[in-house]
Amino acid sequence: MTSTTATPAPAYGYVAAGDKEALAKRMHRIEGQVRGIEKMIAEDRYCIDILTQISAVSTALEAVAFKLLDDHVNHCVTAALASGDEEVAAEKGQELLKAVHRFVRTR
Repeated sequence: MTSTTATPAPAYGYVAAGDKEALAKRMHRIEGQVRGIEKMIAEDRYCIDILTQISAVSTALEAVAFKLLDDHVNHCVTAALASGDEEVAAEKGQELLKAVHRFVRTR
């Protein structure tokens, strides 16, 4: 008979910092902004007004991304480095670099 022990779910930076609910609320507001843009298009609103709203959504998403990136560095990467496990630290370092590269490419 094998013993099964439940592996605890990882506590990511935004969870550990207590920001999960705030991030979810922010994403709901952004979702509302996107629906507003859709409505503007359906109502044949002025293109510059629509572009202004798209820019606002992009800025809001960037703010969320920066927050998540900050949490990742200050929690996940820092914990990996502090663990003393070189393999885990290298993995988190590579993960961070890939995330930054993706973020930079979208700009």
